[in-house]
Amino acid sequence: MNRIASPALVLAAALAAGPSVAAEYPDKQVVFIVPFAAGSATDTLARVLGGEISLETKQKVIVDNRPGASGMIGAQAVARAAPDGYTALIATNTTHAANPHLYKQLAYDPVADFAPITAIARGFQIVVVNPRVPAKNVAELVALAKRSPGKLTFGEGSSSARVAVELFQQMAGIKLIHVPYKSNPPAIADLIGGHIDLMIVDMPSGLPQAQAGKLKGLAVTSRERLAQLPDLPTVNESGVKGYEASYWFAAYFPAKTPAAAVQRMRELLVRAVATESAKTFLARNALTTFTTTPEELAKFQAAETQKWGRIIKAAGIQPE
Repeated sequence: MNRIASPALVLAAALAAGPSVAAEYPDKQVVFIVPFAAGSATDTLARVLGGEISLETKQKVIVDNRPGASGMIGAQAVARAAPDGYTALIATNTTHAANPHLYKQLAYDPVADFAPITAIARGFQIVVVNPRVPAKNVAELVALAKRSPGKLTFGEGSSSARVAVELFQQMAGIKLIHVPYKSNPPAIADLIGGHIDLMIVDMPSGLPQAQAGKLKGLAVTSRERLAQLPDLPTVNESGVKGYEASYWFAAYFPAKTPAAAVQRMRELLVRAVATESAKTFLARNALTTFTTTPEELAKFQAAETQKWGRIIKAAGIQPE
């Protein structure tokens, strides 16, 4: 009796047949699962890259948002997806470096359950407060928090946003009230509405609101001022010496995805992030291109996991 080969085996055999066949992949719709809400930095970046890949391959690239649980819902969905090269995770350090230290149990293994494709971009965050908060800079924010310990609230919808504030509290010697969200966009909406006081959030989520006057941008989290935002001081120069917080984006397939599919998607992503639309998005949001081989991403992820573990431990965060 003839056996039907799995899609992954068919893809591997087809791609191994030669460049002409490899060029046919993808030959159907690709799904990018984003573990955060629509409008988040990860979502917007995925849509920019997906649009460019669709133009090149003539195949649809669908962005499927699966927010919640600090990215765990979306990451788990990809970990359980068929390893056929048609479902990828557009991930961040939240899902693949910080979460292992923030949660006692994960619904996925950040290493064993995924095939690294490439890193995509990285950047720093911005400190934003509701306009009614009587602080014009970080020094005044710290002074206000010290005068009223446990009164100011901060929102977060990702591990990056949470750890950035937890570290800020620890280094500034202040106490803030933590308000968790499924993703950063609803937290930003509540910040604009005055339901919470502050966030330290990715540039695509926070910078446009600050530039529009809906929030006050106090500082950036890089060690030195950003070339794209020369007038915005750093937290480091504003009195919290040594403070720095960053984040990154990367793409992963489910584990056991054929290597040829991984390589082809890497090529597509590297070209997509180099397009004018992607470069415009990155520049507008003070992000820099950061692409790697799958092997380099695996090594980078391992180093970042150790780094985030040290930061989380230093901030005194206990795994939930």
